[in-house]
Amino acid sequence: MSHVAKNHYEFKDITSQSPGDAVIELNERFREHGVGYQFESEEIIRIDSQLIHADVVKPTLILLSGEPLFEGANDEFLAAHEHYRHKRYKECLNDCLKSFESIMKAIHDKNNWKYSPNDTASKLINSCLSQNLIPAYLQSQFTSLKTMLETGIPTIRNKNAGHGQGADIKEVPEELVSYMLHLTATNLLFLLKCEKNIK
Repeated sequence: MSHVAKNHYEFKDITSQSPGDAVIELNERFREHGVGYQFESEEIIRIDSQLIHADVVKPTLILLSGEPLFEGANDEFLAAHEHYRHKRYKECLNDCLKSFESIMKAIHDKNNWKYSPNDTASKLINSCLSQNLIPAYLQSQFTSLKTMLETGIPTIRNKNAGHGQGADIKEVPEELVSYMLHLTATNLLFLLKCEKNIK
């Protein structure tokens, strides 16, 4: 699609429809036929819930694509969606964690906060909290916020796809991967919105 959008004049003899209108029509046809996919950010993304997609995934993609510093996190988040679409669930879990860590690293870079490139999600979360990325009143009111961030994405990935599986093949259930993908989108959106409010 990117090639078509950038070079739409080459296709004017084939169609009178603009690339943007073609995307709108494609997405309408997907919805009309209950296909469960949508074209977003130059990728075909699987949609399990229109509400979650509209309220969480789409705003996350918009914020990620709007800032060059977030390019790595955006790439990993889109890769997670691609893996999910093709039922490569372990790879999806890995890219969810990567995008979560990448967004925290990008926020650190944007605000000139010190961190090590090898820092784990737990260390990055602690640093974000100590830098007051998340307002202090939320940190004290939601005493489990840190625990939720630390045990959500990182733990699910570590228990299901982060280490050798041993002698038996480990199957990751689709519902767990769907949950993880949406949890990642929610966490990314939350951190991005908190970052926008830094003064």
